[in-house]
Amino acid sequence: MSSNHEESDTDQESVLEFERLESTLPPSLKRSASSLLEAIQSTPTHSSTSIQHDSNIKQPQPRHPNENNSYQPIPGRPTTTPNLKNSTFRQNLINKLSKSENGRESSPIPLPKPRFDESIYKPALNAKSSTGVLWATERAGEYGYNQESVGEWANLGQGSPEHGDTIPGSFPRPKSIPISDDSKGYAPTAGITELRTTVANLYNELYRKEKQSKYTYKNVCIVPGGRSGLTRIASIISDCYLSFFLPDYTAYAEMLSLFKNFAPIPVPLKEADNYEIHLKMIKEELQRGVSALLTSNPRNPTGHCMKPDQLKVLHDMCREKCLLIMDEFYSHYYYDDGCTGSSISSAEFVEDVNRDPVLILNGLTKAFRCPGFRVCWIIGPEDYINALSSSGSYLDGGTNAPFQYAAIDFLKPEKVLSEMKALQVHFKMKRDYIISRLTKMGFHFNEKNTPNSTFYLWLNLSHLPGKLSNCLGFFHECLHEKVIVVPGFFFLINPQNLSHLEEVIWYNYVRISYGPEVDHLVKGMDGIERILSRFGCLPYDIKQ
Repeated sequence: MSSNHEESDTDQESVLEFERLESTLPPSLKRSASSLLEAIQSTPTHSSTSIQHDSNIKQPQPRHPNENNSYQPIPGRPTTTPNLKNSTFRQNLINKLSKSENGRESSPIPLPKPRFDESIYKPALNAKSSTGVLWATERAGEYGYNQESVGEWANLGQGSPEHGDTIPGSFPRPKSIPISDDSKGYAPTAGITELRTTVANLYNELYRKEKQSKYTYKNVCIVPGGRSGLTRIASIISDCYLSFFLPDYTAYAEMLSLFKNFAPIPVPLKEADNYEIHLKMIKEELQRGVSALLTSNPRNPTGHCMKPDQLKVLHDMCREKCLLIMDEFYSHYYYDDGCTGSSISSAEFVEDVNRDPVLILNGLTKAFRCPGFRVCWIIGPEDYINALSSSGSYLDGGTNAPFQYAAIDFLKPEKVLSEMKALQVHFKMKRDYIISRLTKMGFHFNEKNTPNSTFYLWLNLSHLPGKLSNCLGFFHECLHEKVIVVPGFFFLINPQNLSHLEEVIWYNYVRISYGPEVDHLVKGMDGIERILSRFGCLPYDIKQ
C-alpha cells in the first residue's frame, strides 16, 4: 500500500513538473503544449510494458501543419483546452506522463520553482520577453544547470561555437588585451577608423576583386554585437513593410516588436520544401509593396543557405526597389565547397557599394569564435552607415574600444582564409558525428535535411512516440538527461501575433547546435539515446 502511495506521489510530481514548464512559455506558444496534453488525453492508458514492447499499438501523434500551413484535425481528438481540474482527466494525464511509464525512475534534480513571485508588485515591468535560447537556458537552470560551470551538462541549445584553442590549425585566441591610451576613451559610435578600414579591405579582397566599386571605411559601422546591429537597423528604417521568413533567428521577434516605425510581415516557409526560400516568393512580396527584407543567410535554424546563383537573382530583383538586410553571421560555416575556406556573401553581388540598398551583418562572434568580444559590423551604403552611426549614440553608445583594436589583427585576409579552412574541416566533422549518431537512433537524413552551413541541425521528431514527438515533451525529457535543446516553436517569430499564424507552430522540431566541443556532443547524443531507449523506440538495444 505504501509503495503504491509513493508511486502516486512520484507521478503527481512528474505532471506538476511538466505543467510548471508549460506555464513559463510565452502565451502565444502555450497552444502547442496544450496540443500535447490533448494528444495524451485522447489515448487510452496502457501499462508500461505494453507501451514499450507492443509494436501494434499506434502511439499518439500531436497535430501538425500540412503543406499549406494549416492543421488537419484528427478524428476523435478533443479540440478544446484540457481541463486540468477534472480528476478523471488529470489521473489519465498522470498515467501518461508518469515516471514509471517512461522509465525515468527517480531524479535527484529538484522540481523547478515558479519563475516569478506574483505577490511582489513590479511596476511597468514587461516580464514576458524572452528569446528561445534564453528560455531554454533558464529552464535548465531550474534543473541545476550553471552557465558558468556546466559540469555534466551538454548545452546543445547554445548559439555560439566553441571558443577555446580546440581546433587544429586555428590561430590561438588572445589571453590578454592591451589597453592603449587611445582605447581608454569612448570609441566613435561607428567604430575606430582602423578597424572599419580593415573590414572594408577584407570584403574587397574576398568578394570584390573584380569589381570597380570598392568598400571603404565609410561603408562600415562597428556595433557591439549582432543584436545591437539589428536594433540599430530597425531604428533607421521607416514607413515600410518589412518581410522576413519563418522559421528564423528567435531574437528577430523581440527586435521587430520594439519599433513601430515599420510593419513586419512574417512569411511562413513550407516544411515539404525543407523551408527553402524561393525567388518566386520574394517576387510576390515585392509585388505587394514590401520595401525591406530581412533574412539570415546561411539560415538559422535550418542550416541551409542560398546558392550563389540564387543570391545574384535576388540582388537583381531587389536593386533600387527593396532594402536587403542580410544576416551573414554563419557565412564561413559553409561546407559545399570542400572546406577550402571559401564563404558566401551578398557582398559579391553588390554592383555599386553606395547605391545598392544592401546591409550585411557579420562579426567576430561566430566565424572568429569570439562571442565575448561583442565586436561586429554592418556593411552598406554611406548614407545608411551615417544613420546607423547616429542611432548608436542613443541606443548602445558604441563598441568596446580595446577589443576593436585587438580585432584588427584577426582580419588580415591570409589569416582569415587559413582560419576558415580549419573551422570548416572541424565543424563538418562535428556535423557528421551527430548525424551519424542520430541516424543509428532511427532519425532519417538526406541531401535536403542535411545542413550545408551553420552549426545547427533542425531535427524532426514526428516519427517518435507520443510525448517525444512534441518539442516541449522532448525538451522536458532532455532536461532530465542534462541535455539542452531549443524547442522548434520558438522560431515562430511573430511580433504582431497575427491570427493567421497561430497554427504555424513547429511543435515537432528542435534545434540542435553542434557548436560546443566534441565531448559535449558525445554527452548530448548519449543523453538522447537514453531517452529513446526508455521510450522503447531505439532500433537497437542500448546495452549492446
